[in-house]
Amino acid sequence: MASRQDLYDEVARTFGPALERLARAYEAQPDTRRDLLQDIHLALWRSLETFDARCALRTWVYRVAHNVATSHVIRSNRLRSRQVISLDSLEPIADGNDAESNANRRFALERLMSLVQRLSPLDRQVILLFLEGVDASSIGEITGLSSGNVATKIHRIKNILVHQFHLGGAS
Repeated sequence: MASRQDLYDEVARTFGPALERLARAYEAQPDTRRDLLQDIHLALWRSLETFDARCALRTWVYRVAHNVATSHVIRSNRLRSRQVISLDSLEPIADGNDAESNANRRFALERLMSLVQRLSPLDRQVILLFLEGVDASSIGEITGLSSGNVATKIHRIKNILVHQFHLGGAS
């Protein structure tokens, strides 16, 4: 069996970018987002001591990461009022020749991230896992929902996000 350090190295290498996107979706403020990402990595390091491979490593990583992020949201809601996402906190979009097009994409991404951040922790977890390409049965295993319930939630969340986006919500 692999050591905890070997497992952590594999997790950091394999899931690092996904964990960064997850932290970005849960936290708008760059400094706080870095703290959240660090908390996720610390929780993963600690949890790997008890990882017994009864589920896939991917499932374990997402379960731990989303639990830490959800706890962060609950804690943050108690401590401060909701803050608006800033353009500075957005990842740079691939350079193109059309500055206006890039600005429009950046604005749309800002609006979408703001809408995702407003979702309840469970809905946010489901849609973020979906956006990471995790299938409904794996999302169900991570969240404790049935795969049918996950599919229904994804459909409803997508409809809500599309509706709110077109209404200009969170802009």
